[in-house]
Amino acid sequence: MGYTRPDVGQDSARLHSVRGVLWWILLLNILVAAAKLLYGMASRSVGMTADGFHSMFDGTSNVIGLLGMGIASRPADEDHPYGHYKYETFASAAIAVMLVFAAWRVGSTAVAKLSGSAATARVDAGSFAVMLGTLAINIGVAVYERRAGQRLRSDLLVADATHTGSDVFVSIGVIIGLIFVKLGFPMADPLVGLLVAGAILLAAIRVFKSANATLSDQARIASSEVCDVALSVPGVLGCHEVRTRGSIAEVYVDLHVQVDPVATVWQGHEIAERVEKTVCDRFPQVRDVIAHLEPMDDYERLKTERESAKGME
Repeated sequence: MGYTRPDVGQDSARLHSVRGVLWWILLLNILVAAAKLLYGMASRSVGMTADGFHSMFDGTSNVIGLLGMGIASRPADEDHPYGHYKYETFASAAIAVMLVFAAWRVGSTAVAKLSGSAATARVDAGSFAVMLGTLAINIGVAVYERRAGQRLRSDLLVADATHTGSDVFVSIGVIIGLIFVKLGFPMADPLVGLLVAGAILLAAIRVFKSANATLSDQARIASSEVCDVALSVPGVLGCHEVRTRGSIAEVYVDLHVQVDPVATVWQGHEIAERVEKTVCDRFPQVRDVIAHLEPMDDYERLKTERESAKGME
């Protein structure tokens, strides 16, 4: 037995939409990075140049995301019977690694300034114009991408939005540092940089945790919720051994359902199939359900009671 959601076309459309979002954001990140790098080098601003390189990482993460989505969109095959959806999560994990690297770059630059081995930023009106303009773009990108990630249930877009959000914190830190440098406190720039590096590192940890939930097959739906749906199907007398795994967009479920011992094989099979379809209909994120059929005898009833008791502890 087993039921797979037939909306393969809808999933292809979801992946196509995710790729479209990534392409637009890649173009915007290239624009932001170019503005910061060109003006930063022209004004010999170490902080702005470093921020420009950090924005380049955003663009690189978009490229990684596009590559990951290209693989994730491939249909299931003999070697990958569950499909290639985890490559989307692998791409988000790669973005987390880049966040750690970005934190190191920002932090090391700040330490270099504190030790006096790097030049103090030269501040002028153009510096603030570039930083405020690119900050507005980054805020818009982060909000748009996070909303798109939640709507499309994409680990990758949510992770990339976190990455872009870290660039917002970097830019704010650079602006604050430039203000204090202008007021005559040159050490404010590296101190703010260290705080920003810490914020980026925390963002990386959040992305790693999200990727780990998928790669470690963490439960995605509460067992009690799945059992409640299964027990709503006529003929189901018990439910236990519920297991769920997958990404937030593609969840796989298997469970044991118990029926009357005197039911025929045909009757039991029909009940199990109704359970599988009902679970898929109830949870839109569920891609595939497998129901294992058992007779509700004394032994099976005891197993269900034991599992229910564990759930109440």
